[in-house]
Amino acid sequence: MPGPHGNRVSAKPKNTVKTLKRILKYMHAYRLQLIVVVLSILVSTGASVAGTYLLKPIINLYIVPYIGNENPDMTGFISMIGIMAAIYAIGVLTTYIYNRLMINISTSTLYKLRTDLFTHMEALPIKYFDTHTHGELMSRYTNDIDTLREMISHGIPNLFSSALTVVGIFIMMLILSPALTALVVFIMMLMLLVMKKIGGLSATYFRNQQKEIGRLNGYIEEIIEGQKVVKVFNREENVKGNFAEMNEELCNAATNAHTFAGILMPIIGNLSYMLYALTAAVGGVMTIYGHLDIGSIASFLQYTRSFTQPLNQVSQQMNSILTALAGMERIFEVLDEKPEEDNGYVELVFAEENEKGELAETEKSTDKWAWKYPKKDGSVSYTKLEGDVRFEDVTFGYEEGKTVLNKVSLYAKPGQKIAFVGSTGAGKTTITNLINRFYDVPDGKIRYDGININKIKKADLRRSLSMVLQDTHLFTGTVMENIRYGKLDATDEEVVKAAKLANAHSFIQHLPEGYNTMLTSDGANLSQGQRQLLAIARAAVANPPVLILDEATSSIDTRTEALIEKGMNTLMEGRTVFVIAHRLSTVRNSDAIMVLENGTIIERGDHEDLIAAQGKYYQLYTGMFELS
Repeated sequence: MPGPHGNRVSAKPKNTVKTLKRILKYMHAYRLQLIVVVLSILVSTGASVAGTYLLKPIINLYIVPYIGNENPDMTGFISMIGIMAAIYAIGVLTTYIYNRLMINISTSTLYKLRTDLFTHMEALPIKYFDTHTHGELMSRYTNDIDTLREMISHGIPNLFSSALTVVGIFIMMLILSPALTALVVFIMMLMLLVMKKIGGLSATYFRNQQKEIGRLNGYIEEIIEGQKVVKVFNREENVKGNFAEMNEELCNAATNAHTFAGILMPIIGNLSYMLYALTAAVGGVMTIYGHLDIGSIASFLQYTRSFTQPLNQVSQQMNSILTALAGMERIFEVLDEKPEEDNGYVELVFAEENEKGELAETEKSTDKWAWKYPKKDGSVSYTKLEGDVRFEDVTFGYEEGKTVLNKVSLYAKPGQKIAFVGSTGAGKTTITNLINRFYDVPDGKIRYDGININKIKKADLRRSLSMVLQDTHLFTGTVMENIRYGKLDATDEEVVKAAKLANAHSFIQHLPEGYNTMLTSDGANLSQGQRQLLAIARAAVANPPVLILDEATSSIDTRTEALIEKGMNTLMEGRTVFVIAHRLSTVRNSDAIMVLENGTIIERGDHEDLIAAQGKYYQLYTGMFELS
């Protein structure tokens, strides 16, 4: 969070040493460059301190003796000035070297870190994303990564340089005058106390300011999204009043924060001037009485001006480094998350059938798939992929002690269309999540073509399935690329065929650039129904034996639904299909309808059978009981 003078209000890390060690592991590949950086900082700091000390011999040996001399020999003076210039030039060069190297080290380290973070994130189970907000994860890639960049490229080298400068100057000040050094240290202690007191108050108010900013921004975003609702209920004056109240609180917090931040530097600046004046006065008296020479007092005064700045930088950089370490701990928390486990060993392969009906694996693409099942004796058997799915006494809960499904048993024969209906929370979507192995079953079994799905590799299992979700997500890219996402090697002809199957071809042709129309912001330039049609086309191009439709037509009007019904029937032909629907008209032609309640299947049968039974489905269908 922004703090006084553009700094961040620090968030303290939980384990500084452990976090630093992990960061250093990422930087280990650049250890030779880091050695050069350390040497460059040492030379740069030494040049700065040594250059100031040269004022003493220049003044004592050349300037003071030459006062009043009509024909002074300037050779030695010019040589000393040349030496001073060379020392400062070396300091400038080494400063450039270590800054340039640290930029390279920081960008390369962040490249590796981002790669590891994204790669690991893709290996995490669905449960992790269900329990963490998108904003929370995005902050790892933005705020937390950015604080590390600042720490590596600027924070650490500046802290090291400032600390060395403080130590070097302090040693030189002691050499020049221990008495004046004691005076400087005493006044610096007073300055640090003032900085701590005022800086602490400023940081507190800046935290309050950031809190109010977040609260106000959240309210503005909420009102902008709900503007139609605001206007429908004439709540403009009400929301303006709420905004004014929040804005006033932000104004008060910001005023206090910037008041203390604004007075801190003038106070420190004036105290440093007082220190300089007092040092000059005391040093002058000491020089008059012969306890100090003019060259020493000149060098000492220059050191005094240089002493306060690195001390202030040390405080600022420590604040920045602690914030970065806290951000890195949040990144490492994600990297330490346990990746999705996959103990499966059954693979999905292309197959061809000989005259005897036996299956054999083949490298070429065919219209037949088979499960490759390795045995303990080293032999391999092949089972034709048909789409037979069976649940056997499956009990499951997302949280321990809270079951969502209770001993659910069901079967879907190849080519059958199975529908799930029931109230929200009954367990319909959970069943499809288990088929995909988004979550593994702790109790009971799910068999796919007679194989326990825990034995099937997750990637191969999911390759045999295709889903159309209620919440459609489209990626930045063309319409063609979004449909092809279901099968990356699909030809343009296959994409067009899939679009026609989903009845999306007609509206795609009317887009500005047809299939090459660019979609952004999750397809914001399309209607919700059009986005859903593209999702259906994406599932169609994958050509899977098992299809899961989770409220796939919930966002489509009845006219559009009628348009795609034929295409959907063609798509579902010969496939095992699981349909979740609140709109009961979409499940009438299902081979079997499962009615769920509290995680249990309470009714099963086709439409006519369930209507005749006059149970829960009958109540739902006739409107005697509303789905919620």
